[in-house]
Amino acid sequence: MSPIPPGAEPEARAGPEPEPESESEPESESESGPESREPPAEPAPAAPSPAGARAGAAPDRRTLRRRMLVGVLVGVVVYAGLALWGDVHELRAALAELDLWLLPAAMGLSFANYLVRFLRWERYRRRLGVRLRRPTSFLIHLAGLSLTVTPGKMGEVFKSWLIRRVEGSPVSVTAPIVVAERFTDLLGFLVLVAVGGLATAPEYAIVFWATLGLCAVLLVLVGSERFADLACRLLERLPMVGGLGPRVHLAFGSARVLMAPRALLVPTLTATFGWGLECTAFYLVADALVPGVPYLFAVYTFALSAVAGAVLILFPGGLGVTEGTMTGLLGARYKALGVAADAARAKAVAATVVIRLCTLWFAMGVGLVALALFDRRHGAATAQASE
Repeated sequence: MSPIPPGAEPEARAGPEPEPESESEPESESESGPESREPPAEPAPAAPSPAGARAGAAPDRRTLRRRMLVGVLVGVVVYAGLALWGDVHELRAALAELDLWLLPAAMGLSFANYLVRFLRWERYRRRLGVRLRRPTSFLIHLAGLSLTVTPGKMGEVFKSWLIRRVEGSPVSVTAPIVVAERFTDLLGFLVLVAVGGLATAPEYAIVFWATLGLCAVLLVLVGSERFADLACRLLERLPMVGGLGPRVHLAFGSARVLMAPRALLVPTLTATFGWGLECTAFYLVADALVPGVPYLFAVYTFALSAVAGAVLILFPGGLGVTEGTMTGLLGARYKALGVAADAARAKAVAATVVIRLCTLWFAMGVGLVALALFDRRHGAATAQASE
């Protein structure tokens, strides 16, 4: 199967293309070309083809629960360790100093981030010709957050199975959306790190440059048809997984459409603004515990901690890595502001735990609610496709 040229609309479907109803939204133009029409109702799910049935089968409930449970258990271990390191009594006293209004304010900024990044999700799914009503698309976007506590947040590829459940697009076509989202998230965080000031903590500059280098390498590899052909030929020679070659080739084609250099600017700026809202939430919490924390330092600390957690993708949701980086940077700043070492450590742990509760774990809760609403409207999202 030949790769999809940049700028072209992928046409692969797991079944026949459903006909849009007569009352459709007017077709709009983007910088990359015309976008697909938005029908007033979702097309009926297409029948899976023999070649794509296995790729379209969603993981069962046990698999999803197991992944969530692993993330929760890792979180319990991480936060128990932080509490012991920061001294439980000092931590309790620091948490008691926080005004309760900060929790809904931080969660509200986090939800605003989801709304902003939904614009990017809509842009990507339209470019790939995935036709969904906006309410359903929004539910799928939020439902992906239910698996956000997975290595590199790649559990969010579950959204591709939800799309297939409703619209019929093969997972191999839509899964690159998640890759493009994570890639532009990284670029957005790097912008925030640069804006916050690399000079604030030069000892962590290696994380910035290493991540920027990895992004450059990934962009080159994804844009290379020669690399895609080589990777797929090697995959086809391997036992048991050789049949995945055509689907991987199709995924490379979708990725080239979404991650072409000219298509990166707007999604990266969207990610920068969205994650900047969560940086603001972190600033509110950090400054409430020790007044005088500079806003740009808070932006730098939150963004750099997120990058560190994203680079080490083996840690679900960046757990441990993100918290450790954030606590270390903030604790050093608190001490520079004249706070005693023990109190500074406890306050930094308190700020870290609160902001992660209002961002990472809040996202997981929102995702579970959205997934329940999706199941209620469209049936169990984990229904298996028969081959």
